[in-house]
Amino acid sequence: MTLDSSSLRGNWNFPTTIWFGAGRISTLPRACKTLGITKPLLVTDPGLVSLPMVLDAVAATQAEGFPTTVFADVKGNPVSRNVHDGVSALRTAGCDGVIAFGGGSSLDAAKTIALVAAQGDDFDLWSMEEGRKDWISASAPIPTIAIPTTAGTGSEVSRSTVVLDENTGRKVIITHPGMMPGIVIADPELTVGLPAHITAATGMDALAHCLEAYCSPFHNPMCDGVALEGMRLIREHLHDAVSDGANMVARAQVMAAASLGAAAFQKGLGAIHAMSHPVSALYDSHHGLTNAVVMPYVLMRNRTAIEDKLSRVSSYLGLAGKASSGFGVFVDWTLDLRKAFEMPHTLEGLEVEESRFDDLAAAAAVDPTSIANPVKLDASDYRTLYENAFTGALG
Repeated sequence: MTLDSSSLRGNWNFPTTIWFGAGRISTLPRACKTLGITKPLLVTDPGLVSLPMVLDAVAATQAEGFPTTVFADVKGNPVSRNVHDGVSALRTAGCDGVIAFGGGSSLDAAKTIALVAAQGDDFDLWSMEEGRKDWISASAPIPTIAIPTTAGTGSEVSRSTVVLDENTGRKVIITHPGMMPGIVIADPELTVGLPAHITAATGMDALAHCLEAYCSPFHNPMCDGVALEGMRLIREHLHDAVSDGANMVARAQVMAAASLGAAAFQKGLGAIHAMSHPVSALYDSHHGLTNAVVMPYVLMRNRTAIEDKLSRVSSYLGLAGKASSGFGVFVDWTLDLRKAFEMPHTLEGLEVEESRFDDLAAAAAVDPTSIANPVKLDASDYRTLYENAFTGALG
């Protein structure tokens, strides 16, 4: 069957309510009404705030009787100051809900604003760090609508966010079950203007989520199935989305893959993310691009634990190559993707400095995502991985 964008449309209810399809941004006022939001705070970033997609969304909500305040002071890697400034804007305007509009950074900032806005003045954001379980005593976030404009992080269907602690220079994973948005409007038309290099980097982020979730040693067959389908969609459609940004079928399928990746990674992530988080915290590098750079080095380190799994994936995806094993074919595929998308082969291409390897390794070793890596790694192991990723040693 030949797909067209009109057939890629529907209302889904996993893992939350998702209104998916081209043109679905028109349902934003209805989403506000459904969640009982009367005065939304629309959170976006400086690059989007003056674009027609945001201006039209605000005009639409205003016209339907939902006075909308816009907050756009969000960094590419959001920091706690962005969150607290957003909460101040929300309270000053008397908003009772949040519209998260943009890429992963805007969505993470918005979801965290919704969480903090529901708490008292003495609330400690860092008490919500993944693994601490202090969310049990926290109030549920105020209602949130998520509208992704990239296809990578899957934050629209995640109960977690990532926020940089300016005092420690560490990226912190904030988790609360109520941070899962109440409604997601997933409209691939909103990604059409995304530059090719960002489309590629965010797509590689989606691949990393699916890949690491599938390789996680924890038992969750449902997540495995979701992750596998996400990788198939990336395999079949990411190239087309990058090469032809107006290809609505490719845009829609990669957007779906991003949501699948985030649904899958409740099973866990791994060393790709554990390495990436401190690099992007220290160097402000793009998260998806950083994942893409370190990906093959982590796969090689994990080989003993994941070789059979990735051989099955290679077979399912129909990958072909010169390598003698399905595992090798998969690794070659990741390398070919980076080459096709003109991404750096090493961390040196991201301007990472050898002098910071010890700091990066120490941070990676304690990153919560490291817990789900198929092979247990300590700071010494991570330092070796950083060295390999810097020199390009895949052996």
